[in-house]
Amino acid sequence: MFIESPRYTERFGSIRMNHVQRVVALDSGRKSELPLHGAMGVMKIEEETIKHFEDRMAIVIPVKDEKLKLIEGVISGVPHDCLVIVVSNSQIEKVDRFRMEGDALNQLCRFTLRQALIAHQKDPAIAEAAIEAGYNGLLGEDGLVRNGKSEAMIIGLLMAKASGKEYVGFIDADNYFPGAVLEYVRNYAAGFSLAQSSYSMVRILWLYKPKISGGVYFKKWGRVSETTNKHLNHLISSKIGFETEVVKTGNAGEHAMSMKLAEIVPYASGYAVEPQELISIFENFGGILSSRERKVMEQGVDIFQIETRNPHLHEEKGEEHLDEMLLSAMSTIYHSPLCGEEVKEATLTELVNRGILKEGEEPPLVHINAPLKEVDTKKFIKAIQDDFHRYQVLP
Repeated sequence: MFIESPRYTERFGSIRMNHVQRVVALDSGRKSELPLHGAMGVMKIEEETIKHFEDRMAIVIPVKDEKLKLIEGVISGVPHDCLVIVVSNSQIEKVDRFRMEGDALNQLCRFTLRQALIAHQKDPAIAEAAIEAGYNGLLGEDGLVRNGKSEAMIIGLLMAKASGKEYVGFIDADNYFPGAVLEYVRNYAAGFSLAQSSYSMVRILWLYKPKISGGVYFKKWGRVSETTNKHLNHLISSKIGFETEVVKTGNAGEHAMSMKLAEIVPYASGYAVEPQELISIFENFGGILSSRERKVMEQGVDIFQIETRNPHLHEEKGEEHLDEMLLSAMSTIYHSPLCGEEVKEATLTELVNRGILKEGEEPPLVHINAPLKEVDTKKFIKAIQDDFHRYQVLP
């Protein structure tokens, strides 16, 4: 793969947040060589390097009543050496969609002899293991794991840790292009290979997000993404004293982390999960608020934003869905201890002008799930070991 070198890095405390790097070519060949002192703006990531990280990576795919063809396509795009972990919250009663998802995954794994795990978010055994680990905040009033993408991601993280993986990536299940999925994971591996720290994150910026209305229009920015990025940048600017536009991936559903970083980041429920990850990193390692993570402060946190060659086409879920996403993202900024009065006023004005809030209303607090470091993950792993064979697609 040929990828742009980081052109500029915004330093915020011990955080190194790189401006967007474009993928120049998806494959760099075995024989092509970069000039010794030339082409400094482009880096070659060797195929062996990409495979090194794929072999140590789990890809978590949260699912909720998606079309089976879409799920199959996403899984088929994940590189073979990655461990696939599907965490489903699909319906079981009436039509057992979870069983259908398991059957489709089983068939694909048998044909390709690959590893995969699948679990249901409402599995009582997972809830019991969470209680054993002291992770009661993950549970709802029914005693089972709460609904939400964040909670599915946490289950996937715990299973990736139980499987001994060093990196974990997340990919949404509503992607129409398997080739885009393949590129996301290769981009994750490329980003990790460039990290100076063992605490690293790679966030995907789509080249285009096509809209179909009569013809195909290759739109660059989504409404929610553009707004979230603007206010995250405003938050950083207010603290470093210089205006910045470094954040381009505030709502990146496709992102990956080293397990070391994934264990220390809290996870917000619902659509707030992706912006909250950045907010939590800013709070803990931005040097403004005190941090108890001395090792992380010494090594720093590397954040890469990589722009794909493939466009991203996913299911459209309507205006109400977009408003809910934006409100969640703005809530994470508004309620952050880093957020000063100027930034708070700007976020409120944005939400009122868009008709999402009324005058005098404030964004609701978002439920935050504790980071894995605050629970006994060893007890969780021990509790599910007897049931682990149930989650394995192939023996």
